[in-house]
Amino acid sequence: MNILFTGASSFTGYWFVKQLAEAGWNVTATFTRKNGTVYADGGVREQRVARVQEFCKPVWDCRFGDEKFLDLLKTGDFNLLCHHAADVTDYKSPDFDCSGAVANNTRDIQNVVRLLAEHRGVQTPPILLTQSVFAGGYGAGTLNADGELPHFSPYGLSKALTAQLFRYYCDQAGVPVGEFVIPNPFGPYEEPRFTNYLMKTWFAGNKAGCNTPAYVRDNIHVELMARAYVSCAQQLMAIPDWTVYGPHGYIETQGAFAERFAREMRKRLNLPCELELADQTEFTEPRIRINVDTPDAAGLGFDESKAWDDVAAFYQSLYG
Repeated sequence: MNILFTGASSFTGYWFVKQLAEAGWNVTATFTRKNGTVYADGGVREQRVARVQEFCKPVWDCRFGDEKFLDLLKTGDFNLLCHHAADVTDYKSPDFDCSGAVANNTRDIQNVVRLLAEHRGVQTPPILLTQSVFAGGYGAGTLNADGELPHFSPYGLSKALTAQLFRYYCDQAGVPVGEFVIPNPFGPYEEPRFTNYLMKTWFAGNKAGCNTPAYVRDNIHVELMARAYVSCAQQLMAIPDWTVYGPHGYIETQGAFAERFAREMRKRLNLPCELELADQTEFTEPRIRINVDTPDAAGLGFDESKAWDDVAAFYQSLYG
C-alpha cells in the first residue's frame, strides 16, 4: 500500500510516518523546503527531518496542490493521501492569518480531488485529513452561549474551514475523506512547548511552574496517537464512509498532568522535578477541551511504561 503524505517534518508528522512505515506502508513524503535547508529552531526539526527519511521516500520543494504535487498524483500509484500539513505560522496569535492558512491548506483542491477520482485502481484513494481538537465542533468541552463548541482561535477556525472545503469537494467527486483529530501530543522530538520547558527547567536544577493548572486538557503520548493514526488509515481503506476519530490521552487539569509528568520523570532521572502550580484566576480560553474516543492501547501495541522511558531518555540526551 502506497501513501502520499504531507507535513512529515512536523513533530506529529514524523511519528505518523514512522509508524506507517513500521506497519508496512510505503510512504512518499513531501517537504516544502529544499533538501538540506537549515531550520532555525534549535535543531529539533533538523533531527526529525534527518530521521524521517529512514521511513519514507522524500520529495523536496513540494507543496500541497502545486504543480509538482499534482504531477506526483498523476504519476504515482497512491492508495491513500494523508494531508497532515497545515499552515501554522504564529498559530497562537490572535492575528493568525486564517484566510491565508485556508488558501495554503487547500491549494488547487479541485484538481487534487479530481486526480484522485480519476485513479484507475480498484478503489478511489481516500484522503485522511488531520484535524485539531481546537477547531469548533470537535471533541467535547466548554460550550459557548449558543450551546456550541467554539473555535479555540483563528487557527482553529482555519482548520475547521479547511475540513469543510475538503468535505464539499470530496463529496462532489466521490472521493472518501476521513478526519483524525489531534489533542495535545507530547513526547520525543517535540518543539519547545510545555513538557520541553518542564524538562529544561528541571535539568537546570530549578523549580518549574504551571501558570494554567485549572484548564482541563487532553495530553496524549505521541507514539500512542501515531499508532491510532495507523489504525485509522487502515479503517479508512476498509470502510470508505468512516468519518472522524479523535483519540484521547490523559484527560485531566494541566496541573494534574504536570504533576503526573513530574512523577514519571522522578522515577527515571533521579531529579527532584519540583513544581509550583499558580492560582489561576483568568480563563481566556475554553476551560475544557478534550478528545472523546478511547484508543485501545494494548491492541495497538502501546507500552505506556516504555513510552515514559523514551521521554526520559530523549530529554536526558537533550539536557542531561
